[in-house]
This record gives sequence, structure tokens and C-alpha cells, in this order.
Amino acid sequence: MTDLVIRTLTASDAHLFDALPDPLGAREAHRRTRFHPDWKRVALRDGEVVARGAWWGGPDDTEPVNINWFDVAEGDEEAGAELLRSAPRQVELEINLPGGWRDDPALLAAAETRFTAARAAGYELLVERFLYRWTPDRGLPDRPGRVTFRAEPDDTVFFDALRRIHSATLDAHALKAVEEGGLDRAAQEELDFFHWCPSPRAWWRTAHTPDGDLAGIHIPAHNPSGPTIAFIGVVPEHRGHGYAYDLLADCTHHLVAQGAEHISAATDRGNVPMAAGFAKAGFPVVRERVNFHPATGPADQVG
Repeated sequence: MTDLVIRTLTASDAHLFDALPDPLGAREAHRRTRFHPDWKRVALRDGEVVARGAWWGGPDDTEPVNINWFDVAEGDEEAGAELLRSAPRQVELEINLPGGWRDDPALLAAAETRFTAARAAGYELLVERFLYRWTPDRGLPDRPGRVTFRAEPDDTVFFDALRRIHSATLDAHALKAVEEGGLDRAAQEELDFFHWCPSPRAWWRTAHTPDGDLAGIHIPAHNPSGPTIAFIGVVPEHRGHGYAYDLLADCTHHLVAQGAEHISAATDRGNVPMAAGFAKAGFPVVRERVNFHPATGPADQVG
């Protein structure tokens, strides 16, 4: 094979990013996404684009949060790997996929090409996730009225709640944070994300049982792409009662009251209770996501 050229794009050659086919529908999925122009990179062989990646962050971020668009031409997985390996910023990789991608041979092959490139670059599987999108035609979910919700201005209340929630969690990102830095780190990462979202701090809510116990928290928010369910969490001692649905229903109502015409959300594929809550609340799965993180050691396989 001829030598590979890796190029960070500029305004004059930004069109190169569009030179690859889009079998996974990334362009439509990212039509609301705003990318920093100089955070897009391509790999070229004989002048032809054979891999591309877009590093993403919020409008005020000086460093990217993740890579959320990554494509590789079939048979050129090493080009995709080199695109990732040579990047100046090593961050988490999101591969976004249409729902039911495992059942379509063409989609499965395209996904596996990207997975192979990621593993060759030293990335390891972190988690698979469901992506949801609520729209008004789904109807607002009923609110059971079993818990009451309060605005709480004290961040330490949310920090303590997050420590309790993450002490027994199914969330892969939280588990990774706990493993690397303990419960304090996991709680602080969540708080930092909530504050990063460009939506009012006053929206955050605590949920309480009739006798006043804290049952959980929910965070209605806007991310740079629009309204989102930023967090739903039930403290361990009040699990088993389906309160995640109560929190999700109230969070949805809150965002709609603030003018939301659509609401995004996500949960880990293995978080069966939360996935059931989203289904009950009328949130359909619209896409799936496979998260990889830069690491060393044997790579896990996507199941």
C-alpha cells in the first residue's frame, strides 16, 4: 500500500470530511451537532479519504470531550487505527449506530470495521448504550405522585446523593470513575457535567418519599444539541419500587414546561431497570452507541 497521509482539516479543505460513504447514518444523527473545524481529521491514501474522525466538545471547550464521528473504509482498518493513534488528544470514542444494527449484515459489517480499527489503535470497549428521543406524539408520561420533588440549591446535597447512588450502580462510566478515583471522583464528575450543561442550575430536583426520605434525584438539562435527561438516580435503599420511572416522568414534564419539543436520553444496554423505565415513559430507542476508551491490555469484544 502507498503511504498514508493524516491531515487535520481547515476551512479550505473541510469538504474532504464528506468524501466517505455514510452507511451508519452519522450525518443525519449529527445534523444538530456543531464541531470545531480544526478538530476534524482525515486519513488519505493516494489522495482518497479512507478514514475520518470528528473530535467534539461544547462551544466554550478548549479541549474535546470525545470523538463522536468515526468512519473507516472497508479493508482500511489500519488507516482508521493510525488516525486515532496519531491524534494529539486521546479521549473516549463513541461509535453511533442505527437501532437493530446487529440484524442487518451491511450495518454489522460497517460497525465491525470501525470496532476493529478502534481496537488496533489501543481502544477498549467500555459499554454499549441505548439512545432515546421523546417527541410530543408519544404523549407525556403519567406522574404517579408517589414522591415529591424539590429544588435544592446546595450542591453538597447532590454530591452526597450521587455518592450513595454510585455506591451500587449499573452505569459503566460511573463504575470506571469509582474504580479509578473512588466515590468522590464519580460524584464530582457527574456534578461537573451538570454544571457544564448550558441550562439553569435551578432545574435540578431532589425526590422525597411521603415520610421525607431522599428517594433520588433527577437533572433536566440542555446539552449543546438540545433538551436532555441528564441524570436519573435512585438511592440504593429505595430501589425496587420503580421510582426511576417517577423521576423520569417528572423530568420529562419539567423539560416540556420549559418549551422542549423533543428530549434526548441514554442508558447502558445492561441497565435493565432504567431501560424499562424509558420504555414505560414513551421514550423509543432511536439509535445505539458503543463507547470505547483509550487503554492498554486485552480488548473486550462487542457482544
